Amino acid sequence: MEQQENQLDRERFCCSICLDLLKDPVTTGCGHSYCLSCINTYWDKEEERGSYNCPQCRQTFTPRPVLEKNTMLADLVEERKKTGLAAPADHCYAGPEDVACDVCPGRKRKSLKSCLNCLASYCEKHLQHHLQSAALKKHKLVEPSEKLQENICSRHDEVMKMFCRTDQQCICYICSVEDHKDHDTVSAAAERTERQRELGLRRQTIQQRVQDTEKDVKLLQQEEEAKRSSDVEQQIRSQQETEVSRVRELQERQEQAITELKRKDHELKQLSDTEDHNQLLHNYPSLSPLSESSHSSSIRIRLLRDFEDVTAAVSQVRGRLQDILSGTETQILQIASQVDVLLRQHEPETRADFLQYSQEITMDPNTVHRGLLLSEGNRKVTCLRVDQSYSYNTNRFTYWHQVLSRESLTGRCYWEVEVEVVEKVCVAVTYKNISRAGESDECAFGYNDKSWFLYCNVDGYEFCYNNIWTPVSGLVSSRVGVYLDHRAGVLSFYTVSDTRTLLHRVQTTFTQPLYAGVRLFYGAEAEFCKLK
Repeated sequence: MEQQENQLDRERFCCSICLDLLKDPVTTGCGHSYCLSCINTYWDKEEERGSYNCPQCRQTFTPRPVLEKNTMLADLVEERKKTGLAAPADHCYAGPEDVACDVCPGRKRKSLKSCLNCLASYCEKHLQHHLQSAALKKHKLVEPSEKLQENICSRHDEVMKMFCRTDQQCICYICSVEDHKDHDTVSAAAERTERQRELGLRRQTIQQRVQDTEKDVKLLQQEEEAKRSSDVEQQIRSQQETEVSRVRELQERQEQAITELKRKDHELKQLSDTEDHNQLLHNYPSLSPLSESSHSSSIRIRLLRDFEDVTAAVSQVRGRLQDILSGTETQILQIASQVDVLLRQHEPETRADFLQYSQEITMDPNTVHRGLLLSEGNRKVTCLRVDQSYSYNTNRFTYWHQVLSRESLTGRCYWEVEVEVVEKVCVAVTYKNISRAGESDECAFGYNDKSWFLYCNVDGYEFCYNNIWTPVSGLVSSRVGVYLDHRAGVLSFYTVSDTRTLLHRVQTTFTQPLYAGVRLFYGAEAEFCKLK
């Protein structure tokens, strides 16, 4: 109760400008009281306008009032000081690591919010106008930031609310119609949404790696426990210790990898949650690329058995095994040799081999999203910002910028796609019954069990199936080759330049005919090549 009374006293005897106890208090004609120096400094700034208003109620005074000390209020303040009324706590003031209020005169208080429209920061007291004024309520308030001036164009002194994708920089509206007139420009908010989506994809990859690595660690823990709990003979004790040390070392590396991945995921989340569009876009290019995954599907539990039982069992069957192997060794080698020859013949190697299975691909206008433009005899597609006047069709993708081929793909097929590597393009294959209407994962290439795609970006490649992302290493090329052996369940992606390099191979079972497809982002192009 006493604390509440002290708080009321502080509010009654504090200046609403400096937020400290009143010094040489004066009272305006409207009845509000201020420090003499505070109100004079405030009115000095309004000198040019020739009218003066009360900082609290905004009542206007003309001419400038002559203020005299309110002796009664000054005496009350002195009495309250003697009874223990103190100035506001030091923790309310801004320190070197805090963002200071831009309105507070003298000693600055900590800012509670920064305004992206005013490009100023406000403490709790001076923020009230933004919370109470109908006009100011529309302003964008964010967490306190010292980098507000970075949002101002140095040339035109305007807020940079646009983003130039051509030059990868934030610009103001005047820049967009002058120096960047013919460039690909969007609002900073729109680009932020796209970058947040990409950050989400990166985080999915990281989180999947964390899950995979945690599984590895669990397997390694089980292996260590199994090795320590086994009753082995004295002659293999040293080998046991060696294996346990190996497992421990690998386990420590995997745990370190998990820690680093979680740190990276936290960093991406902080960036994705940044409320200031310009700060997100400014910091995005500095993100380091994801390293190769250390997860290995080859980690397996190698449980040790009861060696006495194993030794006895092996002794009983050793003779039988030797007889069987000696009689069949030649036959096995012959079969293995034949299988090896068949496997070598299974997938083409030279360009001439691939061209034997070349498939001409054209795109189906009935499936193309309205934001995509077909050309070159429906072999080329461009992602635009203006919808095309395509007729209604239930086969058309309504949300994702995707299109399917006319041709169904069975047997062995090979085709190549020319992509614009400065933008993002997804080269895909899918079953025809993939959903078309809406923005759910069931409609998006790679996000379900009906489609596979290779994500091509200027920074590299990633493969996606059923919303599981796999990093793919390889030099970026403007042309991607796709080989399909439907019957064998083989789907391979290659970079095509002077040489052909395998990027990723899928081995699965295809249950329906497949269709080629692409998904594009704004400004990107893709063309199904005519192969000679």
